[in-house]
Amino acid sequence: MVDPRTLSLLVFGAGTGTLATEISASRLLAPYYGSSTIVWANLIGLVLLALSLGYWLGGRLADRRPEPRLLGLLVLGAAVYVAAIPFVTEPILDVAAEGLDELSAGAVIGSFFATLLLFAPPVLLLGMVSPFAIRLAVTDVESAGAVAGRLYALSTAGSLVGTFLPALVTIPAFGTQRTLLLSAAVLAVSGALLLPRRALAVAAGLAALLLLPPGEVRAGEGLIHEEESRYQFIRVTEREGVRRLYLNEGVAVHSLWREDAVLTGGVWDTFLAVPLLLDREPERLAVLGNAGGTVARAFGELYPDVEIDGVEIDPAVTDVAYRYFGLGDNPRVTTHDADARPFLRRTERRYDLIYADAYHQPYVPFYLATREFFELARSRLRPGGIVALNVATVPGDRALERELAGTLARVFDEVRVWPALRFNHIVIGFTEPSASVREPSDARLAPLVPLLRAGLGEPVEPSADPWTDDHAPVEWITDRMIIEYAARGGDFDETPLPTAPE
Repeated sequence: MVDPRTLSLLVFGAGTGTLATEISASRLLAPYYGSSTIVWANLIGLVLLALSLGYWLGGRLADRRPEPRLLGLLVLGAAVYVAAIPFVTEPILDVAAEGLDELSAGAVIGSFFATLLLFAPPVLLLGMVSPFAIRLAVTDVESAGAVAGRLYALSTAGSLVGTFLPALVTIPAFGTQRTLLLSAAVLAVSGALLLPRRALAVAAGLAALLLLPPGEVRAGEGLIHEEESRYQFIRVTEREGVRRLYLNEGVAVHSLWREDAVLTGGVWDTFLAVPLLLDREPERLAVLGNAGGTVARAFGELYPDVEIDGVEIDPAVTDVAYRYFGLGDNPRVTTHDADARPFLRRTERRYDLIYADAYHQPYVPFYLATREFFELARSRLRPGGIVALNVATVPGDRALERELAGTLARVFDEVRVWPALRFNHIVIGFTEPSASVREPSDARLAPLVPLLRAGLGEPVEPSADPWTDDHAPVEWITDRMIIEYAARGGDFDETPLPTAPE
């Protein structure tokens, strides 16, 4: 007969390890496949599938071989597997991501098979624990219900610890690698409770791995900075005097810096032309999704009198912006560590321009694409003000842009689309009918004027079915757009704007 307290500790430890592994898995996948809904759906769905299969197999195995030693070995095996994950993830996902990035369907395909290979096996083993423990703990039919209820309650309590402790404490404080190793050590100790004392040597060995320095996530050529913040992975590279900021999926460039130029030839330059659509010189601007501050820095030279509120949810990214991207070059920038929508809701300021670029390309957070958000943005604009959205598209499919623009047109007097680049279109909402394009006061913006004048489309018709906080299928449309474009054999080369430095 097994001591009930031993089984209770084992079940609690297994629950903790299961959820800690799942939370850590999301962090390991993010640098390769992002953190969109489809990635989370693959992760959660496969974890639940592995748990279900584990429950079934655990029950069958326990009836055939109700041996405490076997249960201990199952948990110890899961511990060793979890400990190996942070050391094998990089080489496996590097190879997978390089192939799938070319298909641009990595988030869908890659996260599915990565979860299946790396995280489902230990979760399956841990799923076997509860039914096996119940089989060992039940001594008579009359108490079976109470025993099962107690052990499942302990398993769930352990799962709560495994959810909140990594998310709030260990990952921010120590990183993902050490969180997984700590989880493996907890699992090993739990399994060793049912094994000879020498099994504790395995737990001690796994715990000793915590002393190893954490490895780089995806070093990449020219890496000058890498860190794991509370929200995401951050990388900065520098090649040939050009610094680039990468977040999470490591494919899209979120900010760009050159020492001797503020114009880039990229999508950031399009935002610098939008003030020419105002009937006046702008006085205050909000950048929602400030990232490395490429736009805010450029405004310091091209529109030096504009006061800027740079809103960035991740304070670590803002620190990187000051250290590597010259954000401090513009003294008229005030940075705010806040999510875009709550910031707008709280602020009492009114703006001439609001730029929404708080997207992890190509994904748009659904709550920044709804009628309710656009109503909030309009309420924070001065009369005649403008909101401009950076929207990802692919040639031949403008569904995402169409839905966003149509929803925006339900709130703003006039909406126009500027297809400035192949994969980045600027959707512009006017609180008053649009004026003509003014000539810029800085000659460096002159090459953008004919592009803006020629590119602005006809006013967009309001959508009959606008996106709302209740229903905004952003991820579904984006994933379909990418996969269909890749299936057509589309290439992802971009032609720079005429403002690109020589």
